[in-house]
Amino acid sequence: MKKTFQTKVFNFLQKNGIENFIGVPDSTLKEFISHGLRKEKIIVTTREEEAIGIASGMCLSKSNSLVFMQNAGFANSLSTITSLVKLYKIPMIFLIGWRGYLKDDAPEHTMIGKIQPKLLKTIELPSKILSENNWEKNCKWALKKIKNESPCALIVKREFHD
Repeated sequence: MKKTFQTKVFNFLQKNGIENFIGVPDSTLKEFISHGLRKEKIIVTTREEEAIGIASGMCLSKSNSLVFMQNAGFANSLSTITSLVKLYKIPMIFLIGWRGYLKDDAPEHTMIGKIQPKLLKTIELPSKILSENNWEKNCKWALKKIKNESPCALIVKREFHD
C-alpha cells in the first residue's frame, strides 16, 4: 500500500509520543483515520465535544492526545475549546479537515470554510496547514507546542479530484 502523507503524519505522531487519537470521522481525513483504525489506535466519538473531553482527561493524566474533526465540528466545539482547552492550557493537538475554501465544495461547507482561519485566529489557537511538502516540519512544531503545554491545530485541506 502506498503511504500517503496522512498515513505518514499518523505514524510520525504516534512514533513521537501521541498515544491517543480521538475524534469524529471526516472524509478529508479518511486516510489518516483508516490507517489509525487498521492499527487499532483510533477512538471514534459521536461529537467533537465528547472527543475533546476524553482527550482532555487523557492529557491531564500525561497521555498525549490528538483530536480529529472536520471544520464544521470545529465550529460546533468552539465553546469547549475556549472554556476548557484554552482556559486550562490543556496540551492537545487538533487535526482539522478544511472544507469549503474551494468553490466546488458542497454549499453547507462554504461559510465555515471561508471563516475557519479567522475562527482559529480569534480564539488564539495557533495552527499550521499540512501539505505533502511540509507535514513533518509542521508536526514537529505541533509536538513542541504541546510539550510547552499549549494546544494547537494542524489543518488538512480538502482536495477534490475529478
